[in-house]
Amino acid sequence: MSKKVAVLVVNPVNGSGLFQYLEAFFENKISFQTFAVSETTNVKTNSGVFFTTDDVVADLKGRENDFDALVFACGDAMPVFAQNADKQFNKDMLEVILTFGNKGKIIAGHCVGALIFDIAGVAAGKRVALHPFVKVAVKTAVATDEKSVVDDNLFTAQNENAIWTMLPQLLTVLKD
Repeated sequence: MSKKVAVLVVNPVNGSGLFQYLEAFFENKISFQTFAVSETTNVKTNSGVFFTTDDVVADLKGRENDFDALVFACGDAMPVFAQNADKQFNKDMLEVILTFGNKGKIIAGHCVGALIFDIAGVAAGKRVALHPFVKVAVKTAVATDEKSVVDDNLFTAQNENAIWTMLPQLLTVLKD
């Protein structure tokens, strides 16, 4: 029986990255639920396509045991995070990521996902792949130049064009 995945969707989200995850989960019969990192379920992609998530991140808090894995679908995450760092939905996102990490659950993401994982406190000492522009901002993780890296329960890809290098390994553990 496959594992159940919670997908965090920032607003705006990189549609290319998000839909790679969702399509791979759908095609492999991996159950997933999407959660907007925002106050509403209405998000859009960087290219302007509107998308409605299943729920918001605030409603994932306290339900972490309902899921086996967490995926962070990146978009304009860092500028939006910086502009809204004090907003409850960003605090909820970091709290949820930390809870998944403390439980040793699978955590995956691309682009600045590894930096968000670092900020949340789940990447300390782990090797990560992330967008080259944010590599210098990582404090406790070990930033690499690799297209993708799997380190224990942490799966990271440099950007949406490198997700495919990580997906086979992620799908294997999610189908176990």
